[in-house]
Amino acid sequence: MDKTLGYLREILSNYTDKHAEGKLLYKKLIEGNYDSEETFVRNLNRKEVDFLNKILPDEIKYALAEQDKLRAYQLNEVYELLI
Repeated sequence: MDKTLGYLREILSNYTDKHAEGKLLYKKLIEGNYDSEETFVRNLNRKEVDFLNKILPDEIKYALAEQDKLRAYQLNEVYELLI
């Protein structure tokens, strides 16, 4: 799994308890054999895209607040693919 998908997996793990969509996306990411974030995004349905569009801006802001520019950049890569 590439680094970007690793960051995405990590943030999705925070949404598995209270969000059914987060749990499904986490499972999809873990069980899928995705070699890039582009491959992963191409396999998302509208509901999954909407969920990621909802959570990623806050996660990117959090990464920037923590001065983790690499993480923010990688998550932004996924966010841009969703648009």
